[in-house]
Amino acid sequence: VRLVESGGGLVQAGGSLRLSCAASGSIFSIMGWYRQAPGNERELVAGITRGGSTNYVDSVKGRFTISRDNAKNTVYLQMNSLTPEDTAVYYCNAAAILSNQVYWGQGTQVTVSS
Repeated sequence: VRLVESGGGLVQAGGSLRLSCAASGSIFSIMGWYRQAPGNERELVAGITRGGSTNYVDSVKGRFTISRDNAKNTVYLQMNSLTPEDTAVYYCNAAAILSNQVYWGQGTQVTVSS
């Protein structure tokens, strides 16, 4: 199983980024995005089920949108109105549908300048 993230980078406050995570090697039930800022614990940002049900941490509601393409085994995170508080390494996460084994991507850095 492999999860490969892309789309991170440096953006000014108020800007937007779109993260992608291409998964391979299994079929996944829940997919999501976590983030970890320096000195902080890793936190769930958003999750999405195979059927499209979503959940978000309160701090990103109305700004971030998670989506997925089951045919491509890919999950996306559209991030708008970014603030410096969104600066973190963002990790893709996916649970295999048969084994419930959880897998992680390598992480992609998102830096928002003020």
